[in-house]
Amino acid sequence: MSPSHQDEALLNIKVARVHRDIDHAEWVKIHNTTARDYRGGEWFRESVLGMRKYRARMFSNARGKVLDVACGYGLNFGYLPHDIQLTAVDFSTVMLDMAKQHADQLGMVVDIREGDAEDLRFPDDSFDTVISALATCSFTDPVAALKEMRRVCKPDGYILLVEHGRSENGLIGWYQDRNAAREVELGCRWNQQPHELVKEAGLEILSDNRSLLGILHSIRAIPAK
Repeated sequence: MSPSHQDEALLNIKVARVHRDIDHAEWVKIHNTTARDYRGGEWFRESVLGMRKYRARMFSNARGKVLDVACGYGLNFGYLPHDIQLTAVDFSTVMLDMAKQHADQLGMVVDIREGDAEDLRFPDDSFDTVISALATCSFTDPVAALKEMRRVCKPDGYILLVEHGRSENGLIGWYQDRNAAREVELGCRWNQQPHELVKEAGLEILSDNRSLLGILHSIRAIPAK
């Protein structure tokens, strides 16, 4: 699909996962509005839920030219090896401003760009490693975004994901389903199944380690083309 046609298609995408349609522009606005509150929850996510160790465990394996998709405010940057060449994209300008500040604080050179995960403006086979964390819940179309990650990843490269989804625990899963509408208004579809989305996108899962009652997924995949 040509870039102009992709732009037109993105405008027509609806986030229709719960109780109403949310168009692309509103979805971006939700994420810009909630960006600073999301950053405010960093201590709970990273320390209490242990996200810090999962990021470190997965992203320390990144090599070569690396693309961070939906980079948010740049929290993944500090867990990457020092010898990589990093590019990062996000559709929230508020998040990107914070990501630039974070990169400066770390003394890292990062090519930070505004862009949609469903329309990555890079040629095929551009990156050795593609990473993303806690993002499939926020993509306008998660399968399309994962297909784009597959496209821009080199055939012998890796896609490393740390994602959250519906719990394996029946009671917690029920609670997530019951409150999904409230969460989507905050920009999160928290009862998705990341591994199912990854498989639907045509990626081959090498490992999927689940933790936190099955809510958290650490997925290592390759672009099975």
